[in-house]
Amino acid sequence: MCANIQIIVGTYDKVLHGVVATVSGSSDIGFLDNFLFEAHTSAQKIILASGGSDEKINLYHIASSPPTRPHNEKFHPIGVGNPTSQNPSNRELGSLLHHNSGINALSFPSRSKLLSAADDNTIAIIRTRDWTVLSSIKSPIPKAHGRPSGDTAPLGATPAGINDIAIHPSMKLMISVGKGENCMRLWNLVTGKKAGVLNFEKSLLRGIGEGKWGCGEGRKVEWNGAGEEYLVMFERGALLFGLDSIPKARIHPSPVTKLHQIRYVDVPGPPGTERELIAVSTEDGRILLYLSSQSSRKDISDANSTFTIPTLEPVGQLVVEGPKSRIKDFQILGTSVRQGSAGGLYVISASSDGAIRIFALDNEKLFANTVVSSPEIRESKEEPATVTAMLSGTNVNGSETIPTKQLGKLLGTYETGHRITCLGAFLMREPEATPPKLVSTFKDGNNEATDSY
Repeated sequence: MCANIQIIVGTYDKVLHGVVATVSGSSDIGFLDNFLFEAHTSAQKIILASGGSDEKINLYHIASSPPTRPHNEKFHPIGVGNPTSQNPSNRELGSLLHHNSGINALSFPSRSKLLSAADDNTIAIIRTRDWTVLSSIKSPIPKAHGRPSGDTAPLGATPAGINDIAIHPSMKLMISVGKGENCMRLWNLVTGKKAGVLNFEKSLLRGIGEGKWGCGEGRKVEWNGAGEEYLVMFERGALLFGLDSIPKARIHPSPVTKLHQIRYVDVPGPPGTERELIAVSTEDGRILLYLSSQSSRKDISDANSTFTIPTLEPVGQLVVEGPKSRIKDFQILGTSVRQGSAGGLYVISASSDGAIRIFALDNEKLFANTVVSSPEIRESKEEPATVTAMLSGTNVNGSETIPTKQLGKLLGTYETGHRITCLGAFLMREPEATPPKLVSTFKDGNNEATDSY
């Protein structure tokens, strides 16, 4: 079995870096550079269409099939002079300039539409056939209620901009979260008008670590595959909502740390069943895995809240030994559809130190670590765990917390040499029959990498 994975990372260094990873067998892996685009005049945030701190949206065409590796060689690039497989299909198509500020979110809900959100508080709907802007939704600029901690708005100005958007699978409803707002907004995509606003209660924010000095704004938002629930990620926690917009559960990692990315992924389970996995990347270099259908081991209630919110406990984590670096982004790809295997996942992570790591995750081991659901939510009101207790691995009552089990196997690490901000990945088709042309990045060109095959 051989899987080819196209990995694309955006960087603070204004470049778009493409890498093909080939996984052979259970642990054999090789990496090969296949493109390097100078994409933006500032740091990138989104790829393929790509957006950054400038107002441009760059469009690219990326080949879906990898070239054949000459003589079955595997290249592990480590520095200057790495051989690069060039594909003329990997090229830039052009740029869109309909926003007036930095781009924060891009989404392709279908092959015919692209939605973009920016710091100018607008959400644009674009037709991909001719890249025409069909409609533009204007979100209100939030009122100034004091400057939150970490605010980067100019002196005397109000933080403004759309942080993220999520489109319902029916493509009739959209959720947005913005800067300087303790709320999320629902939009009717049929009429292009606001459908409602949900304010986050202060007690609800305190329960996920958004205390007195927290800004309380949603950073990321994500629908699940069935469109029956959605997640809103904050700086140090996340909330799981149902279609009725009532919180169902919360995610609050221990020890306390910042969150950078959160995603849903459909996981094939035992015969005839499927489960949804929630994956969260953290500041301290972990990817925590949760099952949204699973009740928590311990249900915590906020004494100041009018309702009880169960807390999801992780069923496992992915972490590497040694120094930890924040995981800025990640993707989870299933192998059952493309590669014919049942129950395999590839987890591709990108760290701010420039490392791309690929993990293999076995679904059987994942489900074997599933915690038995608690029969009911506790009626007693427990105090939230303190930071000191969480860092020491104990609860406020002195009991030990159950350690999170390590899942998955690290297949390989690729050092890009860039400070990574975002990542995208997909499983490629069968390799092309024509071998690639190898070129050298040495100035004199007198290196083995210049040999023709």
